[in-house]
Amino acid sequence: MAIEVTPLTPTLGAEIAGADLVQLDDDGFAEIFDAFVEHSVLFFRDQPALTEDQHFAFAERFGEVHVHPFERLGGRPSASGVKPGLLRIRTTAESTVAAGNRWHSDVSCDEEPPQASILQLHEIPPVGGDTLFASLYAAYEALSDRMKQYLDGLTARHSGEDAYRRLFKMSTVDPSVGWPEVDHPIVRRHADSGRPALYVDREFTHSINELPKEEARALLEFLFDHCERANFQCRFRWSANAIAIWDNRCVLHHAMWDYWPHERRGNRISIKGERPIGWRLGHDQVPADRQQSIVRLTA
Repeated sequence: MAIEVTPLTPTLGAEIAGADLVQLDDDGFAEIFDAFVEHSVLFFRDQPALTEDQHFAFAERFGEVHVHPFERLGGRPSASGVKPGLLRIRTTAESTVAAGNRWHSDVSCDEEPPQASILQLHEIPPVGGDTLFASLYAAYEALSDRMKQYLDGLTARHSGEDAYRRLFKMSTVDPSVGWPEVDHPIVRRHADSGRPALYVDREFTHSINELPKEEARALLEFLFDHCERANFQCRFRWSANAIAIWDNRCVLHHAMWDYWPHERRGNRISIKGERPIGWRLGHDQVPADRQQSIVRLTA
């Protein structure tokens, strides 16, 4: 299989043509994975509506399927006959909250957050419902050297309490059991590219462990706003049965909810990732074969 890779922006995102995700051999997957590491977000149009088994088969090429806390803690058990790890995404005129309608990295509150997420939308609104993506590589690169020094070695607490219990009104089987909380480095080293990426998001990042509360809150607000800058972004306008694959280790995303009263519906499977490892100045270096792909963005 020979695929065609068309970058969306110089920073991140690419549309892939010529890929048959159902009849995919090892060489074809290797091409796709290389493009995934290079561009962080991939988009596939003109795809068939994947069956659940086909969706799982493609996802499992990336690794072990990630099971969402909704399912693990009993807040949202899988439907009868549906394997754990498949999330049905649906927003209708009756919805009071839409999944993904705030900048985030999927389930960053887990000890081993998802590496990749694979979403296919089967029903889309006539207009609207785009998904925005932002590069955390570019966000880190655009920081001043002084700010990079300040962030070096800092860790942040990522918590699912606010999102799952308060926003989505989810409950666990045992009310005394809390949603996941974990500490991750603010700057992480990407396991495949070797590049540094900021690793904070507005949905889950709660506090900075090494700083006083007020100083931490001010710094986080700056980092949230900085990561969400327009010049770090690409935007995908969905078509029926299109598939998006994004790298949660170096990308934030935001699903726009601007299509009420229309419906948006599909299936998502995420792949379990590694526990984030911190990037340390003076110790880590970007591999030579990745340096030329870094785009330096100035204020």
